[in-house]
Amino acid sequence: MKSTLAAIFLAAISVTAMAQSTPVGLWRNVDDKTGEAKAEIRIGESNGALIGRIEKSLRKDAKPDAICDECSDDRKGKPITGLDIIRGGKKAEGKEVWEGGKILDPENGKEYRASFTPIDGGKKLEVRGYLGPFWRTQTWNRVQ
Repeated sequence: MKSTLAAIFLAAISVTAMAQSTPVGLWRNVDDKTGEAKAEIRIGESNGALIGRIEKSLRKDAKPDAICDECSDDRKGKPITGLDIIRGGKKAEGKEVWEGGKILDPENGKEYRASFTPIDGGKKLEVRGYLGPFWRTQTWNRVQ
């Protein structure tokens, strides 16, 4: 009986650990320059590709009715809360990184190529945005 319970417990732990090694979930992004929490972003998966939207703005000066004035595509004029900022990105074969997606910075309306890498046992997410040969990395913290 004890060995059966131990096996079930270990299986549950491994399933939980595997579920955490993914970008899917709720994340808090932090400004890499100021250290201020900016937003909570919910990342999901649709047809094997990532999709992420802003669930909640955390900036002290955030306006509840703010819209994406700087966006130049279908997101222009849309509310920041609920805005899709991650589109695409699929798990690279044999790696713990999701590549090929794009991420939008709603503050300047620019969209960047992006990669997403779970680290620290899935408690954190390295989000790297690329513009040509240059990149910038933020580390997001898992909320859920």
